[in-house]
Amino acid sequence: MNSTIRMMTRDDAEAVYEMMKVFYASPAVLSNGSDEIFRADIENCVNDSPYLEGYIIENTSEIQGYAMVAKSFSTEFGKPCFWIEDIYLKDEYRGKGLGKILLDHITNKYQNCIFRLEAEPENERAVKLYEKCGFEVLPYLELKKED
Repeated sequence: MNSTIRMMTRDDAEAVYEMMKVFYASPAVLSNGSDEIFRADIENCVNDSPYLEGYIIENTSEIQGYAMVAKSFSTEFGKPCFWIEDIYLKDEYRGKGLGKILLDHITNKYQNCIFRLEAEPENERAVKLYEKCGFEVLPYLELKKED
């Protein structure tokens, strides 16, 4: 499959928004998100935000999926940390190696850093892909507080 990866642009906003609605309504994600959150995420991907990057994977005829990567620093590991927040491929493009291509592109872009992501345990196909790409399951309990 002849696919290319590029940075997300403002022209991609509606296509990414539609994919986010599908992704966040799926069992792969705990929260359902909201239109406001989706729009804010996309806006941060396409402006000069130092915290979030957006990627598009596409072939010559259409967008096949997207990824969003949040940037931080890990004091646990003493180096930059990149959280792969969203990684989504349209149904018809799953199982064709595109997830690995997208993950490899992101992880090869940055050297000497930590990459992290979350997955629902039931999403066995995604977990297998992440492990194939070198990710390890961590025995962490994650907590959150929202104001």
